[in-house]
Amino acid sequence: MNGYLDMELLRFTTAGSVDDGKSTLIGRLLYDSKSIFEDQLEAVEEASRNRGNEEINLALLTDGLRAEREQGITIDVAYRYFATPKRKFIIADTPGHIQYTRNMVTGASTADLAVILIDARKGVVEQTLRHSYIASLLDIPHIVVCVNKMDLIDFSEEKFRAIEARYREMAIKGGIRAQLHFLPISAKLGDNVVKDSGNMPWHHGGTLMQLLETVPILHKSGDEKEPMRFPVQYVIRPISDKFPDFRGYAGRMAGGVVHIGDEVKVLPSGLTSKVKAIMQAEENLSVAHTPESVTLLLEDEIDISRGDILVNANEAQPQMSRDLKLMCCWLNEAPMQLGKRYVMQNSVSEGTCMVKEIVYRLDINTLEQQTECTTLQMNDIAKIKLHTSTPWVYDSYLQNKTMGSIVLIDPDSNETIGAGMIVGQGM
Repeated sequence: MNGYLDMELLRFTTAGSVDDGKSTLIGRLLYDSKSIFEDQLEAVEEASRNRGNEEINLALLTDGLRAEREQGITIDVAYRYFATPKRKFIIADTPGHIQYTRNMVTGASTADLAVILIDARKGVVEQTLRHSYIASLLDIPHIVVCVNKMDLIDFSEEKFRAIEARYREMAIKGGIRAQLHFLPISAKLGDNVVKDSGNMPWHHGGTLMQLLETVPILHKSGDEKEPMRFPVQYVIRPISDKFPDFRGYAGRMAGGVVHIGDEVKVLPSGLTSKVKAIMQAEENLSVAHTPESVTLLLEDEIDISRGDILVNANEAQPQMSRDLKLMCCWLNEAPMQLGKRYVMQNSVSEGTCMVKEIVYRLDINTLEQQTECTTLQMNDIAKIKLHTSTPWVYDSYLQNKTMGSIVLIDPDSNETIGAGMIVGQGM
C-alpha cells in the first residue's frame, strides 16, 4: 500500500480543436488500461446503444455533463484519475471550442504535460496554435502532439510527417520552449494509445501510455536551492485561556524551504524576525518544504496580515513594483478597457490595477505581434502593462508559478476576465 501511495503523480491535460477526439482518446486510455469499473462500462455501452452507435462510444466515459452528451462536445474541464503499475495520473480533459478557451487555461495551469490532438485530415488549425501557445505560456515542460484519426488517411506516414513539420515550424516561430513528442494514433481503434499499432510499422516511437509512464516529471517547486516564499493566508489568534499569546501565520509554501531559526523578512513592509516554530495541525516540525501547508510562529510580534509574503532574509528577494509587464489571456466577453480599474489576485494577495498599455496582441494564425491595439477581445493573447494601486510583490512566472501568476476580476460583475503570467517590470 505504501508503494502505491509513494508512486509518482503525472498531471496532464488534453487540448485541441473541436471533434479532434480528446474525449475518445481519454476513454481509450481508461478502457485499454482497465481503469474503469464494470458498471461504468455497462452504462457507457447502454448509452452508446441508445444513441444508435454500432460500437461502444468511449467519449461518453468523460463527457459527464448532460449538455456534453447531448451535443457530443466537451464544455467543462473533466478531471479523471487512473493509475498503472508505474504511475498515477490526473487528466484534465479540456474543451476544444474557442468560446471555452478559458477552461483550457484552467485545466492546463497545473499540468506537467500537455497532449495536443490534431485531426489527421485537417492538420494544424487555429485552436492547435492557440492551445499550444497557451501551454507554452504556462511553462508546461512537455507537449505530446497526437495526430489522431490516422485510420481515416490510410495510416499515411507522408501526411503524418507533413503535419509534424508544420507543427515544428509553428513551434519555432512561436518560441515554444517545451520538449516536443509526436505520435500517430487512432483513438477510436486504439492504435498507439496503449497498444502498439500493426497498421503503422514505420512508427518506432512507442505508444502514448509508454510515454506517459516514462516522461521525466520536472518538479520545480520544493528545491532547497529555490528561494523561500510563504504567502500568509490567515493570521491565527485563538481567543482562549489555553493559548493566550498564540500568534501563528498559516499558509502554503510557494517556494523553497523554511527551518526553525531562519531569519525572515515580511514583504512589502520589510520588517524582519526569526522562525520560532513550525506547526502542521498539532505536530511540531523542524522544516517545511514546498508545497506543504503549515503555520509559522515568529520570535517577534510584528504587523503581518493576509496577503503579506514571508521570505528568507538571506536569500534572493522577490521583485516589488507598481508597474508590471505580463502575458495575458483575455477570458471574458466584455472587452478589455485601457484605464479601467480591475481587481487583481495572486495566491492570497489582492489589489487594484489598471491596464496602461497593450504592448502587442498575438495574431494566433500567423503568430505575428500586432502593436496597434487599444482593446482585447475574449480568447485574445497579448503582452500588457499594468499599473497597481500599491506595490506588488512577485517573481517572474518562469521563476515561480505561484508568485508570478495573477487573475483579473471585473469589480462591477465580479467575473474573472483575464489570467496573466508576469514577465517583469513594465514602466
